[in-house]
Order: sequence, then structure tokens, then C-alpha cells
Amino acid sequence: MDKHEMMQALAQTLQEKDGFNGAWLYAEKGEIVSKGAMGFRDPGDTLPITEDTIFQLASVSKTFTSAATLLVMRQGKLGLDDRITKYFPELTAYEGVTIRHLLNHTSGIPDYFDDADWFIRIWQEEQRVPGNGEIVRFLRETKAKPYFAPGEGLHYSNTGYNLLALLVERLSGVPYEEFLQRNIFEPAGMTATRCCHIRRDGVPFENYAQATVFENGRWVADVDSEEDGDVAAFDGLNGDDYVYTTIFDMLKWDRALREGKVLTLEEQQLAYTPGKLNSGEDAVYDEEEGLGYGLGWAVGREEALGLVVSHSGGMPGVATWFERFIDADRVLVILSNRDYRDVRAYLGYWNGMEAVARDKAPEPVLSIEDIAVQDPDKSKWETFCGKYEHPEDADFVVDEIFLKDGELHANAVDEDGDGMTFRLYPLGENEFGRKGGMLTLTFGDGCLMFDEYTCRKL
Repeated sequence: MDKHEMMQALAQTLQEKDGFNGAWLYAEKGEIVSKGAMGFRDPGDTLPITEDTIFQLASVSKTFTSAATLLVMRQGKLGLDDRITKYFPELTAYEGVTIRHLLNHTSGIPDYFDDADWFIRIWQEEQRVPGNGEIVRFLRETKAKPYFAPGEGLHYSNTGYNLLALLVERLSGVPYEEFLQRNIFEPAGMTATRCCHIRRDGVPFENYAQATVFENGRWVADVDSEEDGDVAAFDGLNGDDYVYTTIFDMLKWDRALREGKVLTLEEQQLAYTPGKLNSGEDAVYDEEEGLGYGLGWAVGREEALGLVVSHSGGMPGVATWFERFIDADRVLVILSNRDYRDVRAYLGYWNGMEAVARDKAPEPVLSIEDIAVQDPDKSKWETFCGKYEHPEDADFVVDEIFLKDGELHANAVDEDGDGMTFRLYPLGENEFGRKGGMLTLTFGDGCLMFDEYTCRKL
């Protein structure tokens, strides 16, 4: 089984079906088995991506925040079980939250995206991007209520990592970006890597892959998007995002950890230990995959390959993946700078790369067009059209079905309250799917069914 040929074929297939824009690297025992790059790093398709192109990591940046926190702990300046009110006494609303809670997302502190308008308002009205030093002010002014008491559950919170970055900065006495540069990137030999704020301060790289989204039938830079342009409002934050790097530097990060250049093996063992709830049960990060969350890493164990730690990252126009097979000494890196339009095709590629990394043959990459019924019977389609009731507790609702140019379409509202319109592709007589998600819609007698909901036609 030639792993490089299979990974290359997967990327090429996705490129043909959904325009893959990105780079990947897979290595075993430090030796590169497969690497490659496809697509463009600008919305106008004029600047090809190369293997040394620099990408935004999004939440994969949290692996560095965790390491920085552990380095400050090594200096004796904090303890994992210190309460955050020791360092942020004004955060009385989160009494009992510890550094460990922040690291493994069991703090209950709300994610700032739940109240993103606070950042957007400052960006628009004051014409400035709020800095990470204002994250405490954000929590106090919004009076954001905890999801739960500390240690009672696990809920992913970017805000916790903003607080960790601020804490590293205060206790070390140097800017967070500089701390990462001195104590992590340079010791690891990551010469192409920076923590910086491109939207706020400008692009410091010649070979940067612009985060790009698909809007109104064309590709646009995230900052020029009508829907996603407000990403600029968050570009002053640290800890949860805003590390920029290459596939080769991520391999260096893997090797630096394995060789103990940044963190000792004992410190890494702490990071790879899943969190516990107050009940003593494991804090589950991903129930479907059976993963826990340690200190900056999703943690799993596989029968054939042993301990596996990973992190994903996503922002408008950004999709990243970093997976390290600790016992088997393998690493998989996937960095992308464009939104995917066909979720099935993208997941097929992703799952295929995961399979190859596990010595398995990948399944074919299939798009919605590949599985849609060809020449369907449309005689009943008009009866499906109309408005439908909204389930009260649904994150996603289908408001209306209508015909356009002989094809069924839907108007829907997502979990953020944003409206969207998409085409429905026939998967069976009464069953339909969409490009932008794995949702299946089934029409019944005067009703529409999706997920566990049955919605009456109005």
C-alpha cells in the first residue's frame, strides 16, 4: 500500500469535486511519507499554494497555549489547581474555576462567541480591534453566566484560552506573542511560525494563505465578506487562535515535543490526561469518537495504535487538523484556507486521510452529485413546497420549501439565527440532502422530517 499515492489521490479527488485548497503532511518516525499542496492562496486564483505556504491554525493554536501555561507552571509562577480569582480577583462570577478547568474546558466560563456583538460593537463604533487584555472587561460587562459550576461538565470555551494567554503574559512579564516565540517556536526550530494579528496589523508573510469564503457565487477574503467580515473584530485575541505556520513547522512541533525540547515527557503526560468531572467520571469531549480533552489536546486511545492526541481548528475560510500518534510515532497535518462547499466530499477526503494514517484503504470521496438520484420523478415535488413549522428546541430550522428552475430549494435558519438558502438533491423518492451539511430531509404526508423532528406543513 503506497500511502503517498493514496493521500495524493484523495486530495486530487477533492480538488476536482470541491476545490481543495491547502497542504498536507504525513510522517512516520519523523520521516515524511506524504506531503503536497493544491489550490490557491488568494481569492482570485492567481497565487498557487506551495508546500511552504503559511496558514492560520485557528484552534490548533491551543496546543501552544497549553504548552506556554505548563512552562509558566515549571517556573513556579502558577499551579494547575490555582483558582483564577487569585490572578483575576475581579472575576467573582467564576469563583472556584481553576487553571486546570480552563485548560480542559470544564470551567463553565461561556465562550465569547456567545456574545460576539461586544467585540463587533467596539470594532465598528470605536474603529479598533479589542486586545486580549480586554477579555476580563468583556466578561464583567456582559455578565456572562456560567454554563455550569466548575467541574460539573465539559463545554468548549475559547474564552478560557484567552484568559490563559493573558495569564502567561502577566506572569512572564513579556507579551504573549513574544513568549511563544522565545520559549516554543525558537527552541522547536519553527522558523516560519508566528503568533500575530494579520487582520489588525497587516500581513507579515510573503507566502500567506488568505482565509477565503464562498459568497454570492464567488470566492472572497474573509474580511471582505458580508457575512463573515466581522472576524476582524476578534483578531486582537490570543490563546485560542492566531498562530500561523506551515506543514513543515508542524512536523517540527511534533518532533520537539517527542524529543522533550519544549516540554518534558512528564509535562506532556499531564497534557495527554483527559479531564475528570466532580463526579469522578471522565469529561467527554467527543462522545461519537470516545475522546476526552486533556490540557490543550483531544485524547483517545486505539487498540492498534495506542495513545492518539489531536486538535482541529476552524474559522471562516480556515480548516485545520493536527494529529499525533504518540505510541506509534506518526503525525498527520492538514491545513486549508478555503471553506468547503460539499460537506460529504470534504468528510470523505478527511476520513480517507485518517484511514491511510491507520494503515487502511480509504473509501471513495463522494460528492452530493455522486449520490443524488439521476433523472428523478418530480411529479410530487410541488406538493412538498410551502412553509413549515419551527421546532422550538432545534438549532437548525427549515422555514420554507420552494421550486426554482425545476429544482427544490429550501430557506432555513441556522443556530446563529442567520438565514440561508440551498438546493435540495434527491437521494430517494421523498428523501433529499444538501451540499452544505449532512442533514437529510424526508417529506411525509403534510410534514417534513429531519434529525428527530417532524414539522407540520403550515
